[in-house]
Amino acid sequence: MAKAEKSIERRQPNAIVRYFRETSGELKKVNWPTRREAINLTAIVLAVTFAMSIVMGFLDLIFSRLFALIFQIGG
Repeated sequence: MAKAEKSIERRQPNAIVRYFRETSGELKKVNWPTRREAINLTAIVLAVTFAMSIVMGFLDLIFSRLFALIFQIGG
């Protein structure tokens, strides 16, 4: 009877194998962007990053001069 129970009982795959099987299944469901969409989205990200770096640099310049002026007057 022990052999019958073992044949009925299916072993679960180990956790690493199960992880890779599930990951592979999920990646097949992904709606990947076309090459053109990827290029456009990359250009948008680069443009926004460049624009924000200019804005942040300008704000840094303004605040550093403002604080220098405040500390010069106070000291």
